[in-house]
Amino acid sequence: MAVPVSLSSSATMSWPSSPPPSPSCCSCVGAMSVMTMSSSSRTRRRRRRTPPPPLRAALVAEAAGAAEQGRRGGGGDYDTYAIQLFQDSSRDRANDMQSEARAMARAANASVYSPQFLSIKYRSRPIKALGRALEILIALGTFAFKLLLDDRSGQLDQNKQTRAKELRIEFTRLGPTFVKLGQGLSTRPDLCPPEYLEELSQLQDALPTFPDEEAFSCIERELGLSIDSIFSSISPSPIAAASLGQVYKARLKYSGRVVAVKVQRPGIEEAIGLDFYLVRGLGFLINKYVDFITSDVVALIDEFARRVYQELNYVQEGKNARRFKKLYADKEDVLVPDIFWDYTSAKVLTMDWVDGVKLNEQEAIESQGLKLLELVNTGIQCSLRQLLEYGYFHADPHPGNLLATPEGKLAFLDFGMMSETPEEARYAIIGHVVHMVNRDYEAMARDYYALDFLSPDVDVSPIVPALKNFFDDALNSTVSELNFKTLVDGLGAVLYQYPFTVPAYYALILRSLTVLEGLALYADPNFKVLAASYPYFAKRLLTDPNPYLRDALIELLFKDGRFRWNRLENLLVQGSKDRDFTAREALQPVLKLLMGPDGEELRALVVKEAIRVTEAIVIGTTIDTYNAIPEFLRSLFFNSHATGPFAISGSEQDSMLELRDRVYRVWSLLRSSENFDPALLQPILQVLQEPAARDLSGRVVGGITQRLAARLLQQVLRAPPTVPATP
Repeated sequence: MAVPVSLSSSATMSWPSSPPPSPSCCSCVGAMSVMTMSSSSRTRRRRRRTPPPPLRAALVAEAAGAAEQGRRGGGGDYDTYAIQLFQDSSRDRANDMQSEARAMARAANASVYSPQFLSIKYRSRPIKALGRALEILIALGTFAFKLLLDDRSGQLDQNKQTRAKELRIEFTRLGPTFVKLGQGLSTRPDLCPPEYLEELSQLQDALPTFPDEEAFSCIERELGLSIDSIFSSISPSPIAAASLGQVYKARLKYSGRVVAVKVQRPGIEEAIGLDFYLVRGLGFLINKYVDFITSDVVALIDEFARRVYQELNYVQEGKNARRFKKLYADKEDVLVPDIFWDYTSAKVLTMDWVDGVKLNEQEAIESQGLKLLELVNTGIQCSLRQLLEYGYFHADPHPGNLLATPEGKLAFLDFGMMSETPEEARYAIIGHVVHMVNRDYEAMARDYYALDFLSPDVDVSPIVPALKNFFDDALNSTVSELNFKTLVDGLGAVLYQYPFTVPAYYALILRSLTVLEGLALYADPNFKVLAASYPYFAKRLLTDPNPYLRDALIELLFKDGRFRWNRLENLLVQGSKDRDFTAREALQPVLKLLMGPDGEELRALVVKEAIRVTEAIVIGTTIDTYNAIPEFLRSLFFNSHATGPFAISGSEQDSMLELRDRVYRVWSLLRSSENFDPALLQPILQVLQEPAARDLSGRVVGGITQRLAARLLQQVLRAPPTVPATP
């Protein structure tokens, strides 16, 4: 849910003089029993002032230095102070753990999605279930009847856009469950044609607010404390509302921190449970009677319902936020609000308030001196790391959940919908991009096994022509010019025609990147998310030691036994745009692979290319020297029909000079990369001492000696140029 957010300056300056009061809740007694302390101990703890984390870190550093100075001068007070500061830090962590344990205890009875339980529950309430079933059947039955008429009249394709809009309206009218279902369907190109994907993606979580009295009553009931004992002030009406709850702005009484308080909509769990029970029954009918949908609809409904139920547990959302914040602790341009566990339960979530502007409000962003494209690019880089590095990502990055703070940071909000990318899939996605760039459509089709799009018994050969037809047109542009949404739409059309089942994580990946590209288009109609993503992919290919990516890199750089220096140059140019890229990272994994037990095939390719490059450098340098000799002297020593000292043709000479210059440019890129220093060569020198390296260098020296000797001999004998093949 969108929260209008950023830490206010007043909030960040204030700091609690004591731990927050613990809500009285009978369900948390068991969780707290192991953490009980005496009354006098608690009193003493409240009296101790704990400095904020930045100040504490500075004081610890200062105390450590002062302690050393004190020891030299015979003083002991600084040692005691430093130890006390470290104890305070540990005590803070213990307090956080206790607070989170109490929050988890309050959420112990939070519902978990169970189709069996829902079936038992609503079979015993047939009248209630029947009333809602009739409402759903009338709405969806009318829509299905229109589709049938379109099919009979031959107007199915002509009316697709109209019907898609009607379905969006019906889903909105049917309430929160169907809004969520529609949003889920908008990420499923294997289930819906493109027109429906586009229309359903416009579904919003905007619903009328519920009475404030009910919200405040929920807060008091969930936390076991009165509103006045928790907050010194709270907004009289919600700041924002969505399908599952609404948000208030408040100030904590004990610390003065400004917070956002999200309160769950009354009765939402009951309404969603009934709807999923009925929709699941509809899923069984679709599986049985609708032939053109090849996915298991019931399994998809169950997966989606589990995610929605997780969103209903605000303690789980708080844990998601904590995990996400930990991943980005070292990123200065990313902000994740803190969770206040003592004021959080299954139905109430309290977090830092973040003042900020939604990313789709370009004028407001630029009025603060900020640049939308820079913020979107930060979002893209974060998303790529979430998806492909950490494997844990924010699955709902719509404009309301991404804010630009006055300090220029990108704030992430609403952590109810998170997802994980399996490790194998992370590497398969990067490999898939390599295969797309290489136009290796057979390999692309095989990637769908690793991505879990297809079961192993499905033959991919019929899919290859469809991929070729689409991507050959799409790839007429360079990768940096590709529009991500166009690719997604085209790929979706292919997926819809074949027996694909798109995993939930992949559908959410497509959605998040498409949303980010859409936001960027507000500021720059020519923005391309793939162009912004390519530096990250290049950096991963050049630096990641994973065997799958090593193979993908070799596949990208070698073709028909010939090294493609232009590809390496492009990768280095793009990779250097990533702020974390270093030349050391790029060289070490390659050297390790090259000299490893599995590197024999690569060593053979490297020997061949090293001979070619060395020859180009030697001959290129000689040609430069030759061209500097006065023309009347050249004829005395060289073949008058040759264009250089080695009797090579003009085209071959140009080719060698181009290769030499490209190699020089690659070396220049490595040298100019951030953090480059001569020590970078140390790993290479160490590797050259290994037996495999000595053998490799011997083969290179032997090969280049043979080729240069043959060329010189041809020049001396004035023989036609017949140079031995590279070994």
